[in-house]
Amino acid sequence: MSRLRHRKIDALMQLTPMIDVMTVLLAVFMVTTPMMTNGISLDLPNAGNSVLNGTDHAIQISVDKNGEYYLNEMKLNVDDVVKRAIAMRGENPQLSIMINGDRHADYGAVMAVMGKLKDSGFQRVGLRTRTEK
Repeated sequence: MSRLRHRKIDALMQLTPMIDVMTVLLAVFMVTTPMMTNGISLDLPNAGNSVLNGTDHAIQISVDKNGEYYLNEMKLNVDDVVKRAIAMRGENPQLSIMINGDRHADYGAVMAVMGKLKDSGFQRVGLRTRTEK
């Protein structure tokens, strides 16, 4: 009689190579994502030699020359900008906000978003500028 040999098939999936690949992809995306966020094109006002550029951790709110509001590159109305900023503050209470107002933007549009943010409890709200040449 012939005996059949039963082989035990190793059907386990090796997770180590997958984890290595995912770690490399995560590192690549974490390094390249900040370089890809340019925002919208604005003509910032000059403010002498002391410039406020903002930090990488600040929420960037932009007001273009037509008085339209942007949170990063997403076009929103002023109330939605404030609501989203409040939601982001829930995750990071020390969050600061940098308002990028175009040189030709309506002063009232810039101050409207700044006032609503201050009324919502934001303490660190700044206006981004560039140096004079």
